[in-house]
Amino acid sequence: MIALDAIMIAVRYCTLCNQIGKDQLVNPLHLCDMGRWEPDAQSRLQLAALDLFARRGYDNVTVAEIATAAGLTRRSFFNHFADKREILFAGANAFEESIVNYLRGLGSGDTALNSVVKALTLAGLELEKYRDFAVLRQRLIASNVELRERELVKMDSLARAFTIELTEMDVPKTEALLASQLGISIFNISYDQWVSKAGRDLVMLMNENLAVVAKVFSNLPVQGLAGY
Repeated sequence: MIALDAIMIAVRYCTLCNQIGKDQLVNPLHLCDMGRWEPDAQSRLQLAALDLFARRGYDNVTVAEIATAAGLTRRSFFNHFADKREILFAGANAFEESIVNYLRGLGSGDTALNSVVKALTLAGLELEKYRDFAVLRQRLIASNVELRERELVKMDSLARAFTIELTEMDVPKTEALLASQLGISIFNISYDQWVSKAGRDLVMLMNENLAVVAKVFSNLPVQGLAGY
């Protein structure tokens, strides 16, 4: 999922790409030259990294090259990011908090699973506008084992945050845990489908996949695994 800070970078990156043409890879730092926005050091590093990652692939770009492209030093890079992975996960904690706030705002009037899916769907509405960036980010993450591991850590953190919030709404802990994990799985599947198939609506995909889950569970035998 896209972090809030990364969404802001996406806006600037995709705006320029759309103006020049989606088939062209452009240097996001041209935004500075156009006089529309004066980025701070962190944003310059993020924009430079996006450009280099898009053109050369994540594994073929070094921290030193990102810093140089941003007109900064390697030391400046480490003042803002622990490593180059964090370029794609900036603001993850703030994004997690925003989704939990969606869940909190829904209250306890629905099932735990529906509440989790609704909270993630509300977050998904924010992502709809930034599909170009989402596709790039997803491609980069899929290309690197460390990035995939970092994404799993982020989603696990979100599941734990959901579980805590649901238990505070008096949802039994096991139900809260299952609803959190299942809701995030629905989101992950929907998100992957959204970035891989142009023209599909993320919210619609969430609803379709929730319906699939409902069908699967409706067919579960009441006795569970009795007899095995």
